[in-house]
Amino acid sequence: MQITGDILIGSRFVSPGDRPLQALNPATGEAMEPAFGFAGEDEIEQACALAWTAFHAYRATDRETRAGFLETMAENIMAIGDQLIERATAETALPRVRIESERARTVGQLMLFADVVRSGDALELRIDHALPERKPMPRPDLRVRTIPLGPVAVFGASNFPLAFSVAGGDTASALAAGCPVIVKGHPAHPGTGEIVARAVQKAVADCGLPEGVFSYLLGAVETGSTLVADPRIKAVGFTGSRGGGLAVVGIAAARPEPIPVYAEMSSTNPVYLLPAALALRAEQMGRDFVGSLTLGAGQFCTNPGLLFGLAGPDFDTFLASAGAALKQWEPPAMLTPGICKAFEAGVEALSQHNKVETVARGRVGNGVNQATAALFATDAESFLADEALGREVFGSSSLAIRCDSAETIYRLSEALEGQLTATIHVEPRDADMARRLVPVLERKAGRIIVNGWPTGVEVSHAMVHGGPFPATSDSRTTSVGSLAIRRFLRPICYQNVPSDLLPAELRDDGDPSVPRLVDGKREL
Repeated sequence: MQITGDILIGSRFVSPGDRPLQALNPATGEAMEPAFGFAGEDEIEQACALAWTAFHAYRATDRETRAGFLETMAENIMAIGDQLIERATAETALPRVRIESERARTVGQLMLFADVVRSGDALELRIDHALPERKPMPRPDLRVRTIPLGPVAVFGASNFPLAFSVAGGDTASALAAGCPVIVKGHPAHPGTGEIVARAVQKAVADCGLPEGVFSYLLGAVETGSTLVADPRIKAVGFTGSRGGGLAVVGIAAARPEPIPVYAEMSSTNPVYLLPAALALRAEQMGRDFVGSLTLGAGQFCTNPGLLFGLAGPDFDTFLASAGAALKQWEPPAMLTPGICKAFEAGVEALSQHNKVETVARGRVGNGVNQATAALFATDAESFLADEALGREVFGSSSLAIRCDSAETIYRLSEALEGQLTATIHVEPRDADMARRLVPVLERKAGRIIVNGWPTGVEVSHAMVHGGPFPATSDSRTTSVGSLAIRRFLRPICYQNVPSDLLPAELRDDGDPSVPRLVDGKREL
């Protein structure tokens, strides 16, 4: 498959003329061919017009057609073969095994949502039959289902060139809901984005769907701003920095018709090392922690950026073990020069802080965009006194906080911002402390992990990848797992609507294989 540097608007390949972007190999610093064009106002207008036209037909597709479309997308992505893997590794410096794993996850997400669509679960059907004899007032006939919101703008992520990008979780869940998607590709991996976009574009044609079901645009900040502000866009999926996410939220809120933005933004993912766990396995936890901290050069949104434990010999043993493991770590290239510079600035600020000590640094790289990992420590009062110490440093950097009591750990936990994850290492003798900590963390995080590490997100029905602000802009949602489809649906009620005007699934003789709640009783 040839990479042309064009943008994809519906079924067409469009060259805007000016081509300001070239991909950069972060491991070598070398520019890659070809040059890529940016979408301007005309191209955004065309994509939005097509998406709006397509929405009316696409939302009416039957479940089998929509599920088949998602499966065809998955098949087309796999059919690309090595070209996709090779281009993605070159544009990101991520190892081949990571990209192959991410491709599998991307395809798995599409297949999961195909199953969700077929099952009809996301329709959330409810029927309350009329009670004309009820006193003092009769009850009307009431029936509810969910319907898609409309065209969705999806922003590709820098750190997941496949699973959170063109055909990633936001796109998969929006398409599953019945919403056309316009993707703003990430400039860090434009070739990878175009390859996947072509596979999606082909799936639209293969399944005979309206061309406006999918478009792929590249562009600068202005491209994203214009896209979010367009009145035909009805929701946004975003993964990126807090600053970028808040900018998108602001644009969406300022529209004459505000729209929801589902933005994953910032998380330090605290880890709690409870006393009995530390006493029993401090050395092993130290080594395992470094494995999580340095995975993917720390460029995971669930990277463990904060550690809490009681000051004392066991916590010191943990830090010594972690420090020894970290000193042996060879840094790979980070995803982009910008990410590398931001990481180095964050590490430098911590290393110069007069209340922070450097526990250990990783090895110094000998190539471009290779940043040295870091583990720091401070005390609880210093942590509470400076909110900057609780901010995310995107990369392999973590801050350990020595606490003088369990009460101090609870107090620090209450002061935390919202998180994607919170992890507790616990043994039976820690049960009382854990029972008091868990309710706090329920309010602070979207996922609580016990005796594990936060890096790694399972794509499944029971996963939540979200959390209170600033982890996400809407704590009621998840961007991973089958519940993600709910972001792009809304309920609608039909009152006293004749059967022949009702959607088929809401009629009394509707498909018996679709779950529904009838007069308060679950069917299926």
